[in-house]
Formats: sequence, C-alpha cells, structure tokens
Amino acid sequence: MSNDITNEPQSQGAVQPTVDYTDDNIRHLSDMEHVRTRPGMYIGRLGDGSLPEDGIYVLLKEVIDNSIDEFKMKAGDRIEVDIDDNLRVAVRDYGRGIPQGKLVEAVSVLNTGGKYDSKAFKKSVGLNGVGVKAVNALSTRFEVKSFREGKVRSLVFERGKLVSDQTEASNDENGTYIYFEPDNTLFKNYLFHGEFVETMLRNYTYLNSGLTIMYNGRRIKSRNGLEDLLVDAMTTDPLYPIVHIKGEDIEIAFTHTNQYGEEYHSFVNGQHTTQGGTHQSAFKEHIAKTIKEFYDKSYEYTDIRNGIVAAIAINVEEPVFESQTKIKLGSTLMEPGGETINKYVGDFLKREVDNYLHIHKEDVADVLENKIKESERERKAMAGVTKLARERAKKANLHNRKLRDCRIHYCDAKDNRKEESCIFITEGDSASGSITKSRDVNTQAVFSLRGKPLNSFGLTKKVVYENEEFNLLQAALDIEDGLDNLRYNKVIVATDADVDGMHIRLLIITFFLQFYPELIKKGHVYVLQTPLFRVRNRRTKVKNKSMVADYDSRMGKGEKKSDFITRYCYSDEERVTAIRELGPDPEITRFKGLGEISPDEFAHFIGVDMRLEQVTLHKNDQVQKLLEYYMGKNTMERQNFIIDNLVIEEDIPEEE
Repeated sequence: MSNDITNEPQSQGAVQPTVDYTDDNIRHLSDMEHVRTRPGMYIGRLGDGSLPEDGIYVLLKEVIDNSIDEFKMKAGDRIEVDIDDNLRVAVRDYGRGIPQGKLVEAVSVLNTGGKYDSKAFKKSVGLNGVGVKAVNALSTRFEVKSFREGKVRSLVFERGKLVSDQTEASNDENGTYIYFEPDNTLFKNYLFHGEFVETMLRNYTYLNSGLTIMYNGRRIKSRNGLEDLLVDAMTTDPLYPIVHIKGEDIEIAFTHTNQYGEEYHSFVNGQHTTQGGTHQSAFKEHIAKTIKEFYDKSYEYTDIRNGIVAAIAINVEEPVFESQTKIKLGSTLMEPGGETINKYVGDFLKREVDNYLHIHKEDVADVLENKIKESERERKAMAGVTKLARERAKKANLHNRKLRDCRIHYCDAKDNRKEESCIFITEGDSASGSITKSRDVNTQAVFSLRGKPLNSFGLTKKVVYENEEFNLLQAALDIEDGLDNLRYNKVIVATDADVDGMHIRLLIITFFLQFYPELIKKGHVYVLQTPLFRVRNRRTKVKNKSMVADYDSRMGKGEKKSDFITRYCYSDEERVTAIRELGPDPEITRFKGLGEISPDEFAHFIGVDMRLEQVTLHKNDQVQKLLEYYMGKNTMERQNFIIDNLVIEEDIPEEE
C-alpha cells in the first residue's frame, strides 16, 4: 500500500481552497431575479411543451387558478383563454379584479397576495403568493389589467421588470386580464399543445359546475361534474351506472369496468392532484371498507377495487401540497385544528355510499358484487403461480441481468430529480448495450427484452405471473399493486424503426393496455424516436456556415470537433433538408437498428434533446376493437387489409 498520504507534512493535511471566498461572493437576488435563476423551485421542469408536465402549462395553470378562485367566491362565471400561434397566452376573467392600489406588488413581489386571509379565499389553491409572480418573471412580456369600479390599471413587464404603468377610465366589466409570452431563452422552442390545454380546462369545468371557459372561441362546460369526467375518461363501458354523490366540500363518482387495476382522478380546491395524496389514499381505503361492510363478507380489498374507475374532489382550507406545482396533497386536516381528511372522507363514504347501495340494489349493488366475485375467483385461481412468480422476481431482483437500474426513482418522495427517472425497454442485448453505455446512470434505467414478447391480448392476468419476462418487467416497475410505488416516471419503449421493432412495440403496449391501462392513462408510457438517417459532410464542403457554428455551439462537454458536420434525421423530410444544407455529395447512413448506433452517438438521442412520443388513450379510441383487430385471431381479415393497402417503398436515393 502506498505511503504517499501518510508521509505528507501535517500542514498539508487539509485540502486548500482553489477559489477565494470573500464578501463579494455574497449576493442578494431580487424576487424576479431569484425566480429566473432558480425556475425549478417555482414551476418544476422547463421543457418545450411536448409533455403535459412542462413548465409552460404550469404558467398557464397559475394564471387560471386565480380566476377559478374568483369563481369559487361567486365572482364571475366565465373565463376566456386565448392562445395565439401556440405561443402567446391571454386570460380574461370577470371576477372582482385585483385591487389596483396593490397591483404591482400582487404580480411582482413574492409572498404577496390576498389569500392569506381565509375570509377572502376560504378554499383556495394558490395560498403562497408565488404563482403569477413566477409567470411574470419567466415571460419576455407580461401584461396585467385590473378592471374595477370604472377604471383600468394596466402594467407591462419584460422578464419581471416593470416598463409601463397606466390608469384610465373604462366601461369594461370588472375582472382581470393577463397576457404572457414565455421566455424562449428558458423554454427553448416551446409550443402550447392544444390537447394538453384542453384537458386542463376540461378538468376545471368538471370541478366547477356552472363555469364556462371559452378556449380560442370554443365553449367548454360541464353539467354533471365528476360524472362527466368519468364518462370522458373511460375507454371501456361501465358495468353499472356511475355512482355520483355530492356533499359539503366533497364530491365523488365511481363505477367498475372489466379493465384490470384501479384508476383514480383526484382534486383539491379545483387543482388536479395527478400524484394523489392524503385525500386519494383515504378514498381508496374507505371505499373498499364501506363496500365490504355493506356485503358483510370477507372480500379482499384488492378484489373490491379491481376494475374501479373513480374520482374524488374535496375542498380544504389552507391546503398543504408537497411542491409548488401542487400535484400531491400533503395536508392531513380539512382545516387548521379541524377534522382529519381521512375521517371526513371515511364518514362521508360510509354514510352516503352505504345508503346508495341499499337504494340501488339491483342495478348497482348486485352487479358490483358479481364483479367482486369474478375478481376473487381469478385471484384464487392464480394464487399458486403468483406466489412462485413473486419469489422468482425477488431472487431475480438481487441480480437481474435484464434490468440495469438507475439511482433515482419516481417513488423517491423527496428527490427533486424524481420526475426525470425513466426506464428504456429495449429489444436484444446490442440495443440495450448502446443505451446502457450512454445513459445517465442517475435517472435512466434499461430493461432488455429477449426477442418478441408474448401477445397478451385476450389472456387473463395469470400470464403476467406465468411469463417470466412480463413478471420481471412488472417487478422492475413495481406496479403489481397499482401506481403508488411506480419506480420510473417515464416508461420508454425503445425498439428498432423496422417491422419487427414496430411489432415488439405493439406487443408491449398491448401488455400495458390489457393489465395496466392506468400507466398509459396517467401519461407514463412513451415511444423513443431514434434517427433513421445520419447525413454528414466535410466542413470544407458545407454551404450553410451558420448551421456549422450552431452545431459547434451545441456540442457536448468534452467532445472534439471532427472534420465532419453531422445531422441526424428522423424522417425523409429532415433527410432532404440536411442534404440541401450539407451538400455537395454528403455521406448518408441508413440506421437499420438501434444496435448499429454507437454509444457516443446514442448519447445525443437520450439526452436533453431526446425525442419522445407519448402513448395516449382516449374514450373515442375504441381500444378493445383496435386491439381485437390488430392483436386478435382474425388473421385473414388483417391479411386482406395489408394486401389491399400495401405500398412498395422505393429505394432511397443518396443524393437529391
């Protein structure tokens, strides 16, 4: 063993600092500077709008939340939302309008707001005086107008700095108008996607009967609250009419379907808590307990809840969320010093659901019990294989060659990078090897398939435990008992862009649709887009010099400039553009599989510029019919369709 350390003089025992630390290093940031310097503290991730959790939707939500709070205070039943060119947002409500004397402070000074006094906003979402200030700071242009008592005060900010302040007479209705353009130096190449915006707005209307939202001139309104939400959310028919019950500060709706697993939609004060929280946990516990006590039989909770589709919305005074983005409720009390949420929800369900089942015995209670018995029979039929599969998975997890895990997981409650956690499901060792060598070991895991997985369409959940590959995948995701312990925020199917790869992709998605549909409905499943072509040319031949400079500026840390400029293309259109920019005589490589892409190249495709396509599921998708057609046993029907629609792809020319 070397004596280098022990032989050093004592005076060198401590590491000497390499940078001076003086008074000049101590800085004070203004409120707006702090938000811009640490945006993640206020809105979570940044992103470009391609995912529903991206920051631009948080900005939109923070503005609308204030208008919703006005509606809850019975001040204005209409909100107008206009998004111009998917870039610029304007929101107008017809509430009371922000008090004009404090308008500057209300939109630009943190910890300033009118919601600390619960008399004014008893059951509000925004309580911390942060939301709209973050929107201001993170926008290149932010305008606010407060219409009150025949006057309008208008402010204009640029990146949080006030540039205009005017007050004049106005005949407009009272209320607030806010316009903002997200800062494209932070939200690079961002676009608002209409489907994400519309889902957000529909959720607001489900929770606020009587509220009308005009979205780019289109009217969104809900007459039946959470019942409408379940009708729109379900992709299979309910087994019995939706049970919909309202009480003071609580509303629930539920039914059962023939799908596997459990599906929940939860809300607090109009806020969609996508990660649940104490109210959702209370509902899950007490809905099963209430139903079990109604039948007075020893049914298992898992059998009672299997196939349930439910929604719960509660109003809580001074709610506490686990982060500024408010997607998980942490409160345990309905109001400070008051009743617990668990008891409040439990008492409501015990009283109202028990009474409902007694009244609706034939059309609801009897049908529900048949569903519970069916789930019980299936569970008992596969009890033996389930036990063996769990033991096998437990042993495999100690040294699972299929799984190359990461350090940070989605279920790590307090890790601020948990949203970044993902797992790539790959085909074969060559593809998984490339991803494994180039991945971020902190947040990216890899699960390797062995060839094509089993077609699970039409099979019972017993196959999940009998099939080793499916069982190990389920264990890796930790979703056997629902999504509460889901280990990865994004489950990414990474297959070749050829016929076999497409087939494997479809088989994996079929598996999730069959047995874990909520994984897709909650937006956790994605398909990795990888380039079809690499187009490159020597720098001396490249025509577009500005494009070369841009490429150099985006090169990763530690990379060396080569003699070539390279473009990766995901479509024929991108290939044609690259040839035009890099000509003459570019070198074109057609990637036939992920295994052909070197780890150094793969790092570009699973890093900050990773292209993902989210797998979505909507009511009008007719999932069962689609799966039956594409994955069922109607071979001749599919064969005839393929023959009738076959297109012969011509050889791709290397020059254009």
